[in-house]
Amino acid sequence: MPFHSPVPSPATRADVWNHDNAQCHVHYQLLADVEADVLCRVLNHFALQLLVPQRVAVIQQDDTLHIEVELAGLSWHRARVIGDKLRNLISVISVELQLLEASPLQATG
Repeated sequence: MPFHSPVPSPATRADVWNHDNAQCHVHYQLLADVEADVLCRVLNHFALQLLVPQRVAVIQQDDTLHIEVELAGLSWHRARVIGDKLRNLISVISVELQLLEASPLQATG
């Protein structure tokens, strides 16, 4: 049986739309209808940006999913853009975005 080594995580993707490129740690809170594919559609918005959440929590209460996603390594601008895209999903009722901490400016190069 071959030995499998862990796959290295991709480098943080630069945010070309925001020149100061300050990285931050954000927390999304979503309410969504209970549908089989809604969690995949929500997480796909992060995957398309090569972002891997540090924490994902989902609780079903009656006909509503309470979804929390926490991640770091993106600019506040990009976090808001992703939040807007999540709000446009048909099954998503609401999206709240909270800045947990901001990192100092990182050099790009």
